[in-house]
Amino acid sequence: MPVAAHQPKAPTAIRTDLGAIFVSLELSRSKWLITSLSPGGGEKMSKHSVAAGDVAGMLARFAELNRKAQARTGRHFPIIVIQEAGLDGFWIHRVLQAEGIESHVVDPASIATARRRRRAKTDKIDGEALVRALLAYKRGEPRVCAMLRVPMPEEEDRRRISRERKALTNERVRHVNRIKGLLFSQGVSGYEPLRRDRRKQLAALQTGDGRPLPAHLKAQIGRELDRLELLLEQIKAVEAERDAMLAAAQAVSPAPAMLLNLKGIGPEFAIVPGRRGCRVILTTDVRLPPMPAWRRRPGRVGRSITSRGCRNLAIRLCERRWSRWPGYGCAINRSQRSPYGSRSG
Repeated sequence: MPVAAHQPKAPTAIRTDLGAIFVSLELSRSKWLITSLSPGGGEKMSKHSVAAGDVAGMLARFAELNRKAQARTGRHFPIIVIQEAGLDGFWIHRVLQAEGIESHVVDPASIATARRRRRAKTDKIDGEALVRALLAYKRGEPRVCAMLRVPMPEEEDRRRISRERKALTNERVRHVNRIKGLLFSQGVSGYEPLRRDRRKQLAALQTGDGRPLPAHLKAQIGRELDRLELLLEQIKAVEAERDAMLAAAQAVSPAPAMLLNLKGIGPEFAIVPGRRGCRVILTTDVRLPPMPAWRRRPGRVGRSITSRGCRNLAIRLCERRWSRWPGYGCAINRSQRSPYGSRSG
């Protein structure tokens, strides 16, 4: 007598016994694509577009999703929203939190993608991938994606100082290199645009074959010097704001003052740990402990600096370690003990 083998039900691609409405936002300059997966609606994800910046339309869509889910199941469900970190910043996240909606901001580079072939890139596909990543994250799957810690508005505003100074410094380097390049094409070297007597030196310059500088070239360099001097004034203003913020931080915490007492550390470094919320530990040896921006890569030995975590802080700690002044050490981390141990110098 033939016996039929038991055929178990094939597992569904997406879990349908949901306890919440999972929503992803694909944001662009013209429209926002809302992709949702609701309880009682099966595996199919619904998609709806609203105009970019239409917060009222987005909240109305959320209310409609909740009403439909309640009509199907007779229950009220919370809404969980995910969006990628990008050009829109964190203001949408704060709007959702003010409305009592659970919101998450994810690092887009942390979401796993197929690597066997070239992947299509559309808002529809990305919206569905975000919903699946959110489902896995809420199930507690490890390392499925990296959710960002959204800073407070005041904390985000404090970061503008060092970022603006870095941008101004990079622009200053470009102007200096442009001036030197223009002069080098005429056989002139050794001119330093950052010296106080830069204009006096420019008036006395001659080309490599003994001619005065061409009139149009000298006028172009003069305009470059005008922009350079404006940048120098702006850098001074930004540094004054930074020093005032550092003085205010010293009144609250002794950490900045302790860092400033170390050799080779100035205001630009001392203001970073307090801004990142790190804890400062002073040691007698020079060593580099695990950092938020250091992570162990699978299949590789050691650690590498990545874009995650406080990258600027890790780079400055590397510079601090390479300097290797005897008798001074600076170790900054977020936890007392790390599962990766420490690397001594």
